[in-house]
Amino acid sequence: MADLPKSVDIFEEGPREGFQIEPGPIPAADKIALVEALAETGLRHIQICSFVNTRLVPGWADAEAVAAGFRPKDGVHYTALWFNENGLNRALAFRDRLTLGGSISLAASNAFSIKNLNRGHAENLEAMRKQTAVHRKNGIAVTRVGVMAAFGCNYQGDITPAQVVQTVADGLAVAAEAGETVTDVSLADTMGWATPIRIERGVGAVRERWPQLRIGLHLHDTRGLAVANAHAGLKLGVTKFDSTVGGLGGCPFAGQKGAAGNICTEELALLCEEMGIATGIDLDALIEVGRLAERIVGHQLPSELLRAGSLDAFRRKAA
Repeated sequence: MADLPKSVDIFEEGPREGFQIEPGPIPAADKIALVEALAETGLRHIQICSFVNTRLVPGWADAEAVAAGFRPKDGVHYTALWFNENGLNRALAFRDRLTLGGSISLAASNAFSIKNLNRGHAENLEAMRKQTAVHRKNGIAVTRVGVMAAFGCNYQGDITPAQVVQTVADGLAVAAEAGETVTDVSLADTMGWATPIRIERGVGAVRERWPQLRIGLHLHDTRGLAVANAHAGLKLGVTKFDSTVGGLGGCPFAGQKGAAGNICTEELALLCEEMGIATGIDLDALIEVGRLAERIVGHQLPSELLRAGSLDAFRRKAA
């Protein structure tokens, strides 16, 4: 236990991830209500929307309305997602409200890159070179490489640690060509292929090659192993996790309709807090926000804690 981190940073992606996959339509006012409620739980990082192709992701046709409509809370970083220059330009209109950071987004699976971005790995590298140049032109530092399908792919099958390392190396090369310094690498279990041993091997391979980089995990609960995979990451000293309140979301291009979404923020927070790892989150308040999310989407979400409640709630009753 001595090797566990003392604290972790949890990056809440429920609004962005969840509302991109819900059939909807979900009113912008409800999306804003969820963002503002999340900010009251102690979360310090909230991804609120996607500036993406509204034909492919109609759930975010109102991204501008959400970005303009929420009330920012001091000390909370609000972010957004984009994949091209058009999306970046839309986000730049809100740079006074959003924390804008550049990322080089790649996939360890060429098949998934084509499915998700409509371009293969080589084409995507060229797109990332252009996007990095646009980021630099607009004064946005590119400090992160994200690797989708880092532990396996529904379209390509198993992904090896060597493939992940090569993908990270390709991303770092793009950044270096542009004079950017990458500090963070995010490994995403986009389609739920990860297991604890795959986490150990993947994180270990990247860390062995680049010990100076901070590694984060973006976990999906497609096959019910997200908490086990988070535990494996914590034992490796991972201190940065993406998650979604209630388990909202999932990848709309993963080819598994109805699969569970991301690791639930409240379940990740429970795991950490019960292991003595600080999150800064009021878990009972977060559970209530998860129940709000259920009411907004109009159906039950995967989180078990929305029904079971926190352990602290029962400790208080027993005291």
